[in-house]
Amino acid sequence: MEYFPARLTTQQSDRLIEAIEDGFEQRGFGLWAVEVCATETFIGFAGLSEPSFESHFTPAVEIGWRLARSAWGEGYATEAAKASLAFGFEGIGLDQVVSFTSTENMRSRAVMERIGMSHDPDDDFDYPDLPDADPLRRHVLYRIDRVSTEER
Repeated sequence: MEYFPARLTTQQSDRLIEAIEDGFEQRGFGLWAVEVCATETFIGFAGLSEPSFESHFTPAVEIGWRLARSAWGEGYATEAAKASLAFGFEGIGLDQVVSFTSTENMRSRAVMERIGMSHDPDDDFDYPDLPDADPLRRHVLYRIDRVSTEER
């Protein structure tokens, strides 16, 4: 949650889980729990969702992840993101997936680049739910098309 304005309260977290479960029921995809196979330790979530705000790139399907700090740098985000992309393109037939984060979040940007996403600075945007002066407001947008993954 380093690049989020605040941590979720218990009530907000519970509502997020309900929204994730609703997404699976309504769309057939959502955010999956991520755990370390060897220890069965829960370390966060990753998967596909639809942004809840309007922007120049919506409607869209977003790939995202939130992992415990102890799991950073271990390759889990990249592994989960690749599996999510495969599901999005092969499992449900998406043509494009996007991802976005604060301009300062170099770790997530590196994951986006490792999984083959591309960034066009003309796509960058101000996150609508954050005030103008918030340093996290400016976001980068990355994209990947199914065609580009098939060509690899």
